[in-house]
Amino acid sequence: MTEIGGFQDNVARIDLTDGEVNYEGIDEEDARKYIGARGLGVKYVFEKGADVDPLGPDNLLAFMNGPLSGTQVTMSGRIAICTKSPLTGTVTDSHHGGWSGARLKWAGFDGLLFEGQADEPVYAYIEDGEVELRDASHLWGKGVHETRDTIEEEVDGQYGKNLSIMAIGDGGENQVRYACIMNEDDRASGRGGTGCVAGSKNLKAVVIKSNTQMPQPADPETFKEGHQQAMQAITESDVTAPNEGGLSMYGTNVLMNITEEMDGHPTKNGEYTSSRSYNEAEHDGEEVLDAERISGENVRENILVDEPTCHSCPVACKKEVEVDVMHKGEEMNVRMESFEYESAWALGTNSLNDDRDKIAVMIDRCNDVGIDTIEVGNILAMAMDATEEGYLDDLEEGVEWGDAEEMIEMIERIANRDGELPDLLAEGQARFADAVDAHDCRLDVKGQAIAAYDPRCMKGMGIGYATSNRGACHLRGYTPAAEILGIPEKVDPYEHEGKGELTAEFQDLHAISDSFDICKFNAFAEGIEEYVSQYNGMTGFDVTEDELMETGERIYNLERYYNNLAGFDGDDDSLPEIFLEEGETPGQGASEGEFCELEEMKEEYYEHRGWVDGVVPDEKLEKLEIEIGPGTGVSAGDSGAAAPSDD
Repeated sequence: MTEIGGFQDNVARIDLTDGEVNYEGIDEEDARKYIGARGLGVKYVFEKGADVDPLGPDNLLAFMNGPLSGTQVTMSGRIAICTKSPLTGTVTDSHHGGWSGARLKWAGFDGLLFEGQADEPVYAYIEDGEVELRDASHLWGKGVHETRDTIEEEVDGQYGKNLSIMAIGDGGENQVRYACIMNEDDRASGRGGTGCVAGSKNLKAVVIKSNTQMPQPADPETFKEGHQQAMQAITESDVTAPNEGGLSMYGTNVLMNITEEMDGHPTKNGEYTSSRSYNEAEHDGEEVLDAERISGENVRENILVDEPTCHSCPVACKKEVEVDVMHKGEEMNVRMESFEYESAWALGTNSLNDDRDKIAVMIDRCNDVGIDTIEVGNILAMAMDATEEGYLDDLEEGVEWGDAEEMIEMIERIANRDGELPDLLAEGQARFADAVDAHDCRLDVKGQAIAAYDPRCMKGMGIGYATSNRGACHLRGYTPAAEILGIPEKVDPYEHEGKGELTAEFQDLHAISDSFDICKFNAFAEGIEEYVSQYNGMTGFDVTEDELMETGERIYNLERYYNNLAGFDGDDDSLPEIFLEEGETPGQGASEGEFCELEEMKEEYYEHRGWVDGVVPDEKLEKLEIEIGPGTGVSAGDSGAAAPSDD
């Protein structure tokens, strides 16, 4: 039990097998060591054991907020969903913005822990510190949007006023391994297959009804000082300044033209480093494909209709668009949010598609069926590559490069596992590659597809993808902040030396913000100084900057420890061969001749982390006071990683 500021001291443990709900407090020592949200959520998942079946009843699905969630802290509308991933087999946490994280706090909870499997579909209804399981049979088979509308009427609530919903669509119901959990504003806990786990548990939705009841800081003066400092940093930043900064004006898609110009923009399933380089190599320079057509600037000028925001966020990076398109002879009108950089790249230039309006339709379909736009865009590009290379000749169908019409249809078919090829694609890149022997077409790490940053250009992203604890991910340690934006200081993107240490520092910092739970975009303006003052002010703690950074390190090492126990080590900290020298596909244009020097960076990274071939040695666990589990059985004096202990 705890009386720490920012906590409700209330976690619901819901056994879906027997329908029983129990309530427990937050252990104060755990709160100090793991903060909340991602950190505490991963600890809860760890306690269930690393050998659980991700789609079995013993896997935990944790919905967690943090001590800063739902407070006055800027960008504090986030929620973390933690589980063992059915896509990667690693621990995973996936976050989304909007209002559901804040509203869960206001409804009286720090977290919801779902265990077991319901016999029939259910949804969880949360109000006034209590959880009720309700029948969801009438919702099963409905898309996220229809589910949302049905529940809004059913519970007599109002979105934007007193109601939030997190739901799965067809993708989760059919256990697509990269299915999402979506909220009412089409914000996604997109990566790692959280929606797949919910579907395996017959959990259709989590519904929260609550008015605004923001927690008050334990130390108002310290909090006020830190909050004012943070707000000043945000409003003065070239990136986050409201109505002026690049993120505020164009959303995440402000990066489209930037990475294209750098030749750091994977194109045609990563074969090229920009659309321009693709045109020069395959079309004698003719502008067949143009990343600018799907850029944030183009979107703002032509199809932007609104700029919604999340709880306590003045930046408003979400860009809502409206398009009219012809699809299979019929006119479609689609209004959706949000035309994100990662989604536009994966469904766009990496698939040789620059049809802006049809990409909007694809994103909207992904949101409604509840599957990850990054993953589905990547696997469609992989299928296109495999089709061209002849790997799908034994199947009755393939996917042609840039065929937007077929991509729109395939999204829904994947979500419903409709046909042999869609069923294979629903399994993710690693399993699809195994099935059709197309491993040279993969762009994944540990089974999760890469994001829209080419490691032949941005070397920090290479070591970041490789060492991410949830599979390839740009958000575990966002080194493009330094490599592109110069935050906290500019580093040469093409230089690999120093990137191991830089990546580890970003990973630890982001583990902190994910555990608060606040948006990573605050890190474009704020730093550890602002974090400490707001955290101390809200909780009443008196931690130093070094102590808080060590907490981030502890969280990252706990995740790695879990993965070690699940069988992962340094051999799994890899990259797709196309990015490495042995792939014989160097960068082009501004990245001409570049490869990613992964092994050199891994050596530096492991030395900085104190790991042995990707394994956390027992001495490191002891130093960080990670006192759960059997240990890895590896010593810091070992020359190589031993197998994780079985006892």
